[in-house]
Amino acid sequence: MEITGEIRTIIYKNEVNSYLVAEFETDEEVTTVVGYLPFVNVGDTLKLVGKFVEHKDYGRQFKVDTFEKMMPQNLAALEKYLANGKIKGIGEALAKRIIKKFGEDTIKVFQSYPERLVEVKGISKEKAKEMSESFIENWEVWQIVGFLEKFGIGAEHAQKVFDLYGTNAIEEMEQDPYILIDIARGVDFKRIDKMALDLGISYDNEKRVTSGIKYGLIRSTNNGHSCVLKDNLIEFVINLLDVSTENVEDGLIALRTKGEIVIEKRDDGLEYVYSSAFYNTEEEIAFRIKRLLNSKNMKKITGLDKELKKAEKLSSIELSEKQKEALKLVNENNVTIITGGPGTGKTTIIKNIIDIYEDKGKKVILAAPTGRAAKRMTETTGKEASTLHRLLEIGKIDDDSLYKNTSKYEGAPIDADVIIVDEVSMMDMFLMNYLLKCVYQGTKLVLVGDIDQLPSVGPGSVLKDLINSEEIPTIKLDKIFRQAARSKIIVNAHRVNEGEKFLSKSEEEEDMNEDFFFIKETNQEKMLAQVVSLCTGRLEKYGNYDFFQNIQVLTPTKKGMLGTRELNKVLQENLNPNLNNLPEKASMGAVFRPGDRVMQIKNNYDIYWEREGTGKLGGIDNKEVGSGVFNGEIGTITNVDEREKQVEIKFDDDKIAWYEFSELDQIEHSYAITIHKAQGSEFDVVIMVVPPSSPMLLTRNLLYTGITRAKKLLIVIGSEKVIDFMIQNVDSKKRNTGLEFKMKLEQ
Repeated sequence: MEITGEIRTIIYKNEVNSYLVAEFETDEEVTTVVGYLPFVNVGDTLKLVGKFVEHKDYGRQFKVDTFEKMMPQNLAALEKYLANGKIKGIGEALAKRIIKKFGEDTIKVFQSYPERLVEVKGISKEKAKEMSESFIENWEVWQIVGFLEKFGIGAEHAQKVFDLYGTNAIEEMEQDPYILIDIARGVDFKRIDKMALDLGISYDNEKRVTSGIKYGLIRSTNNGHSCVLKDNLIEFVINLLDVSTENVEDGLIALRTKGEIVIEKRDDGLEYVYSSAFYNTEEEIAFRIKRLLNSKNMKKITGLDKELKKAEKLSSIELSEKQKEALKLVNENNVTIITGGPGTGKTTIIKNIIDIYEDKGKKVILAAPTGRAAKRMTETTGKEASTLHRLLEIGKIDDDSLYKNTSKYEGAPIDADVIIVDEVSMMDMFLMNYLLKCVYQGTKLVLVGDIDQLPSVGPGSVLKDLINSEEIPTIKLDKIFRQAARSKIIVNAHRVNEGEKFLSKSEEEEDMNEDFFFIKETNQEKMLAQVVSLCTGRLEKYGNYDFFQNIQVLTPTKKGMLGTRELNKVLQENLNPNLNNLPEKASMGAVFRPGDRVMQIKNNYDIYWEREGTGKLGGIDNKEVGSGVFNGEIGTITNVDEREKQVEIKFDDDKIAWYEFSELDQIEHSYAITIHKAQGSEFDVVIMVVPPSSPMLLTRNLLYTGITRAKKLLIVIGSEKVIDFMIQNVDSKKRNTGLEFKMKLEQ
């Protein structure tokens, strides 16, 4: 059904996805409306299409399917619209005076005769012009939102479109719908194409073909590739557009001529197609890393053997020959890669680099791609590590812009003699390029990582490509140290990596730690029961393990009975029921209450936090304050304040942050998290449940990554058949990239 009325009060607004709960006044009644309503404010007049539903907690609501913003239908509504804070320079008092002066002609004055606004007391000529422009822009941006929604393009792109095309934006898009491909990465191409064909564009129109090619490239980069095999791209576009090979070849030539794509021919004769930004990024990585490698070794330490002996004495740890070789490699070269699985001694090498170089007055900086990985690096080395985003000061860069042009972003140079970056397998090509832009010539760069873990979320296969190029001095640690070899967790991780099954009882040695258990189960209800039982006290006797202090549940998937969504609900019910009727807050299908374990799921550089200091300085509390909570950080809700509409969270590094109710879409429950989200973290106890799922998810490197998250105890729950499939499923979604090829080229 359709209802028309005015937004009276906004009860809740999600600033990220524009989900709104509001009081809506029609001629007949005041009702609650819910739905995705971008760029809607108090005082707006809307025509809503949807249906009335009965919510079990909140009663009768109107659920919005689509909507249309209308000019306010009466002077009272128009006054509210002008006073809602969106029109530059107009508040409640001025809105009242404008309506009193112009009445029914108010809209016409704003749109066509802005100079007349000076007739109102308090409005100068300059202010009148500014108000009129702001009124028109607000209205135009809103019209653009409605237009973009038809093509699956989010409201956040409306302002970008207006900035590009101004008041003619909709006209421009209607004349050439394919410009939408260049605006956002998540477009619904078929809808855009249908609109263009309805306008009379021919099937073999060059613009249509080139847009199909660009869409194909975007699709492939969303899957982690930096380029596409030319023959595969041609086949994709033929199927997508129903055009000939010649049409696609002509389209490729046209895009190449405009500099929008690059076609790279490799030594094997195969040709790969890149969007220019991706090609340039790979080229820049190869150029910058080689230049750094070939610059003067200014930070070299003389008499390293003597320093190694001193470091061994200081740490009481005898270094293996491989570890000494790694330290010598770091000393002799400006860029070094250290790679290896768990228990092979990577952390010992990092600690020794810190000790040796700091002892000589050199400045060593540690960094990792995520907050959790940086925290873990801090814990294992005893030296503060930073996230790369914070170190490189790139918090405010829009992801879409990064994909289009990384070259224009100049980073802040890092003041360091040695930079050690851990978990490099998690770095995509754009982050690596940005890091290299910020490294001074002569600085030593040490890249540490495990290439058998999951690849980066973003495009590229940076660590693997750099190692395979054989251009960078690399040490591969493959020997498990004696102490680590007693751990079934570490031994099984290496076995999985080599395509072998978990240790059988007959293969276990007498002095091995009882730190790994495989509970064989095929029934999903029973698997869930095992998880709940293990989390609710069953492990307390085994190792005095408490869920909130030591245990993390991991799963490959978000969906299904054993995905994160359902597991979090069940575990919350069992581990943190609201028995004392404490205040709680519902948001995005979840209920947040004190005691809940939660995870930040996006980088937020602005959120304020405090951390209690250690004692007093000069009689004043030594309290640390700062801003920024990052993707992957885990904490506990300590308070839900209904009066202030805030949730207080204490994170695992003891910082306390306050979230507005409207910011709760940035957190998720973390009783259970995906293995992807756990990358870069370690937990005392990991309960990894592995239900049957998509073969694309059930891969060897996912299983390996999950196993290597456990420090003291790992329990795997799943069927032997599924686990065996994962061990054999090397899959590989091998990524199409060209960094290895470019590294081998003569500069």
